[in-house]
Amino acid sequence: MISEEQILKTASRTIEIEMQALNALQKALNGDFVACAKAIFASKGRVVITGIGKSAIIAQKIVATLNSTGTPAIFMHAADAIHGDLGMIQPADLVLCLSKSGETPEIKVLAPLLKNMGNLLIGMVANANSFLGRQADFVLLTPIVQEADPNNLAPTASTTAQIAMGDALATALLQMRGFTSEHFAKFHPGGALGKQLYLRVSDIYIHNERPAIKPEAGIRDTILEMTSKRLGAVVVVDETEAILGIVTDGDLRRMLQREASVSHLKAGEIMSRNPRSIQKDALAIEALDLMRNNSISQLIVAENGQYLGIIHLHDLVREGLL
Repeated sequence: MISEEQILKTASRTIEIEMQALNALQKALNGDFVACAKAIFASKGRVVITGIGKSAIIAQKIVATLNSTGTPAIFMHAADAIHGDLGMIQPADLVLCLSKSGETPEIKVLAPLLKNMGNLLIGMVANANSFLGRQADFVLLTPIVQEADPNNLAPTASTTAQIAMGDALATALLQMRGFTSEHFAKFHPGGALGKQLYLRVSDIYIHNERPAIKPEAGIRDTILEMTSKRLGAVVVVDETEAILGIVTDGDLRRMLQREASVSHLKAGEIMSRNPRSIQKDALAIEALDLMRNNSISQLIVAENGQYLGIIHLHDLVREGLL
């Protein structure tokens, strides 16, 4: 049984070796990387990414990253490719082949076939002089001195370098395409990430009640309106529905602490003036930021000073933004 100190030492050594691999990767970036990015950007086809073993798993991750950032990509397993899957490759497609050694039997069979088909071949390999490196039109060099495991066998530093190179390529292409957060939202409609980019206040407040009262309303009517609409607040408006203020649960508690008798008070006398508000077309995440920055749970939705409704912190929790 190894000690806790040994466990931490092994973990630290692993991270150190992988950091060294990333430093070497950064220094290995060259003109082939630029040419590769330009070729993919100019291509009318897809990026077909292939590999075998752990490289195949990394290839699938790079496919997902490229697709999510605007570069069409598909995965093709190198072993399946030489047993029929080559048919998925179209004339305009580029092929990115991942291999640490560049010398595996499947790669040695696959690379010449791809060259014969006339598709541009990009090799992501640790050795530019390997079989794959010599066959490739462009080489994305991922130099590795050693793997991080004690036996220098398990793909660790090499797969870290492959992932980082894939990310570097994807982000370079993202910048070349002028890919914006709006584009990102289009490809990520599900989950909290997507909602941060597309969910708007107008999608939420319309499902809530609309508590409103006139400034001359008494305390009882104010409390009843607030209670019946179940949003913890009521907005005070004039005859034109212009916003005058807001009465919240907190305003009521402070009133009770301050006043010995409350029956004579009106909504206009206890309301908070100049309440925070947000436009209906604003992103829901902006509403959350406003609530956080001002330590409030409700936010008035308004347009040109006119009261439209209320968005509550609970709404944003329910949508998964918090």
